[in-house]
Amino acid sequence: MSVAKVRVRGVDDTSISRRTARAYVDLLERRDWTGLAALLTDDVVYEMPQTRERIRGKDGFLRFNAEYPGDWHLQVRRVIADRRFAALWLDVQVGIGQQDACVWLQMSEHGLISKIVDYWPEPYDPPPGREHLVERW
Repeated sequence: MSVAKVRVRGVDDTSISRRTARAYVDLLERRDWTGLAALLTDDVVYEMPQTRERIRGKDGFLRFNAEYPGDWHLQVRRVIADRRFAALWLDVQVGIGQQDACVWLQMSEHGLISKIVDYWPEPYDPPPGREHLVERW
């Protein structure tokens, strides 16, 4: 493969990753679970290091978000993408409180999200009621 083809492929992968990252936030914000499902691999892994929780699989991840309590909103501040990876810096509003969050996305070879890692500013204990969806580490 020529250098020119490699560069074009990298740009295409990066462009796809950037668009997918923005769509991910938009679909979460709109609570469009069907649209969000179309962006995810069946075996997507979702991790939250601060609470040491992990969800394996599309169905669990979608249910986790659909059942998440309270009024929350997401807005993209910045997206950085490189081939099959994207990093998001988000403004997150939960109720009247505002926080920053960083989200790392990994894409499959087909441009679907295969891994999501959410980083929040401070460690915290998870709220009760989602033990049936997560494993703690």
